[in-house]
Amino acid sequence: MSEINQVELETANWVSKVIMKYNICPFARREIERNSIRYFTCEQTKVKQVMKDFLTECQYLDENPQAETTLFILPRGFEGFYSYLDIVDLANDKLLEHDYEGVYQLASFHPDYCFEGEPQDSAANYTNRAPYPTIHIIREASMEAALAEYNEPETIPERNIAFAERKGSDFFEALLKQCKQS
Repeated sequence: MSEINQVELETANWVSKVIMKYNICPFARREIERNSIRYFTCEQTKVKQVMKDFLTECQYLDENPQAETTLFILPRGFEGFYSYLDIVDLANDKLLEHDYEGVYQLASFHPDYCFEGEPQDSAANYTNRAPYPTIHIIREASMEAALAEYNEPETIPERNIAFAERKGSDFFEALLKQCKQS
């Protein structure tokens, strides 16, 4: 299996075995069942090239409505959480520069994700931890429609954090390892 296929398989395992199974994202099941999640592994490590690939992926979504969302995976070059956050900021800037504001929004995931003010070992951080640095490109109209049908969507993050804290960091660490072993 190629490295790209392995990275995408491990990320897909994380989506189904963590995000969907434990309802971290209540909208994931539908997209998994529809096979509408696109996994794109960006092999670039230079910021300018990563941003070029990111914009190409936005264009792909423009041209392929059957792909509901893309997980833009960065397996190399952004292992450090803060350098990864810089890439997320640049990606958000690119959305504005290229008239994608209101079209796409981003969610961020990283193996070392840490919410501001949380200790690094807090279980709450696992709600945004993934096997690889990943930028989730979400169709904003689809997200708005899904949220409109969900009772009290503002409680999703609080519910996820409470669940993560009940399960603990060791539980989630083991899940992430399983995703890489499958």
